[in-house]
Amino acid sequence: MKEVDSKIVKNDPNFKELIEKRTKFAWKLTISILVIYFAFILTIAFKPSLLAIPINSSSVTTIGIPIGIFIIVFSFIITGIYVRRSNGEFDTLTTKIKQNLESRE
Repeated sequence: MKEVDSKIVKNDPNFKELIEKRTKFAWKLTISILVIYFAFILTIAFKPSLLAIPINSSSVTTIGIPIGIFIIVFSFIITGIYVRRSNGEFDTLTTKIKQNLESRE
């Protein structure tokens, strides 16, 4: 990409919209997983007995196991959410940016 092209792209309102939306969305997802993950880790560090509670009276499985599984599954879910939005809204904006750049040539 030529120097002139990068300036055109940086000044494109679609590019600014893409950067703003993608950044906000990525931060929301990042914060959500970090809050859940660190809450789990801090519980393990400071109140492990809370996660040692059996699921029911005859079970050897504690409540910590399904919570840990939930964290892993939640990570996959938010990755899927990001990919879906990226392949939809963000790709549409990227296409508009490319078309705008091509129309100037």
